[in-house]
Amino acid sequence: MTDLWTLISYLFLGLFQGFSEPIPISSSGHLVILRELLGIEIEGLSFEILVNFGSLIAVLLVFRNDIIRLIKNGFLYLTKKEADAKADFQFILFLIIATIPTGILGLLFEDFISEKLSGVAVVGYTLLITGAALWAIRNLRGRKSDGELTVKDALIVGFSQAVALIPGISRSGATIVAAMLVGMKKETALRFSFLLYIPVSLGITVLSITDIINDPNIDTLIIPYLIAFMAAIIASFFALKWFIHIMAKGKLGYFAIYCFIVGILVILFL
Repeated sequence: MTDLWTLISYLFLGLFQGFSEPIPISSSGHLVILRELLGIEIEGLSFEILVNFGSLIAVLLVFRNDIIRLIKNGFLYLTKKEADAKADFQFILFLIIATIPTGILGLLFEDFISEKLSGVAVVGYTLLITGAALWAIRNLRGRKSDGELTVKDALIVGFSQAVALIPGISRSGATIVAAMLVGMKKETALRFSFLLYIPVSLGITVLSITDIINDPNIDTLIIPYLIAFMAAIIASFFALKWFIHIMAKGKLGYFAIYCFIVGILVILFL
């Protein structure tokens, strides 16, 4: 029988992880901090995989029209070479290219990152890095739209996403910063960042199915896991909608200030 505190803890962690995933404050870094503060130790990777999958569902829902358009136009260009569909076909190719660095570097450095760079002290410093990067691009106004991207742009954004494997480096923050530095418009940078999240998150989920099935805690924690999963979907959906609104207003500086404050507090007190 699962006790009430466990249910509440997983609900809170699911909401927190889900809310922090789309916004540029590093959900993985905040999960490290939250575990330290609450004294919660979660064994295995099933929890993180499930809540990340919940965030993926939220991203799919928010960007469903873009995804449907890309799939439709990508197919049209492949089969009929329709000129109007070329930009969307290229956008898909650039997303694939940008995914490659994360896959390669993730496989090479996963163990090192989990063993050496996942401590709460490291998170404090990496949050300061995230804050500095967001502050540096807070007033940028790009000019490149979807049809003006290059392979170089895709690779730069892809490598920035790979850097975000380190807890405290925000994935959405790193990719949006890189996208805006290469000249993308805010709307294009936002769309590219979150559509790029889809193949990476989907790949991690598929590759981790056996880990979830073989998780020794799955029988006793199935209900807390499901509660966290549902909470992550809801929290990510509304957080992403809110973040899109913030991006449109050019208010990334708020997130930079938040990362500075939390990073300093973590360094000083944790």
